[in-house]
Amino acid sequence: MPNRKIVYIVDDDPSILDSVQSLLRSYGYRTAILSSAQAFENDINFDKALCIVLDINLNDGFSGIDIMHQLKSAGISVPFIYMTGNDDPVTRMAALESGCLAYLTKPFSAESLIEPLAKASLGLT
Repeated sequence: MPNRKIVYIVDDDPSILDSVQSLLRSYGYRTAILSSAQAFENDINFDKALCIVLDINLNDGFSGIDIMHQLKSAGISVPFIYMTGNDDPVTRMAALESGCLAYLTKPFSAESLIEPLAKASLGLT
């Protein structure tokens, strides 16, 4: 069974939040969904986070990549996975250079999300 810490899912699209949450729960992960960068900043408990699954382009004008850089600057280290519906080479390179476990282009397969989460669960990040 996966680590009992929480996988935080951050996306401004309710259908993505619901589908990713359902998928992760079917694999035994505890989840929490957040619909904006502001909710992320206010509601996440980093001590309980197994991983953060984060959309790169949030409607409130924030970039998931910028958010993760801010966390790293603050000394907060949590494994994270990016997802995006707007893939381009520059964004992909910036995401990979930021140290993500995975960069997923929507729609993505269950395996492409579960594999890096399994590594995070085992502390292999």
